[in-house]
Amino acid sequence: MERRKIKEIVARGERIVFFGGAGTSTESGIPDFRSAAGLYAQETDSPYPPEVMLSHSFFMRHTELFFTFYRSKMIYRDAQANAAHIALSKLERQGRLSAVVTQNIDGLHQEAGSRSVYELHGSVHRNYCMDCRTSYDLDYVVASSSIVPKCSGCGGIVKPDVVLYEEPLHEETWEGAARKISEADVLIVGGTSLTVHPAAQLVRYYQGDSFIIINRDETPYDAYASIVCRDSIGEVLREAVL
Repeated sequence: MERRKIKEIVARGERIVFFGGAGTSTESGIPDFRSAAGLYAQETDSPYPPEVMLSHSFFMRHTELFFTFYRSKMIYRDAQANAAHIALSKLERQGRLSAVVTQNIDGLHQEAGSRSVYELHGSVHRNYCMDCRTSYDLDYVVASSSIVPKCSGCGGIVKPDVVLYEEPLHEETWEGAARKISEADVLIVGGTSLTVHPAAQLVRYYQGDSFIIINRDETPYDAYASIVCRDSIGEVLREAVL
């Protein structure tokens, strides 16, 4: 019944916004963070938990350890866009989806063809020299002969343009995402626990009456949603987008 209702709401939508988290990409083989099989539950050779290794202070103090973890756990070059990414791209081409707001850093929405994407936590595909600000792509970081990639020009450390713990979100990205959500007639939230702040607070900008949550587990905002669906995001969106 939820799938049918979602399909009806999507069919009426003219300014749809999708707000997604790690669960959007699990069907592409990228693990989420907090589930039983997620990143935080995986064993590593490091004495530090993932939350610590993905912090700004750890990056600055233990740069080699950071990149060892980052390369092995945060980069999935073989991952491909799944049914959810493809359906959202189709909605955008139809002129009915105004934006994708994502907490993911994998770039799969763009791979599927989406253009209006607000990446709250950055992207593995963008990297920059911390000294001279020269930009580098993912291939440069992966191909680096040293554990810590260095700028070919000045020799500075090349940092991924991802938002680590203890770092603020990019103000321009946040403001753009908040504006799109506030203007939306339909808000679809998918694959996120809505517990990671400040990103989760963005849903509060929504002013409409068609608030859909597609997530395997409960979220703090379920009581405010028009529809809560526990099914596969890819399957639900593939059925909903004609």
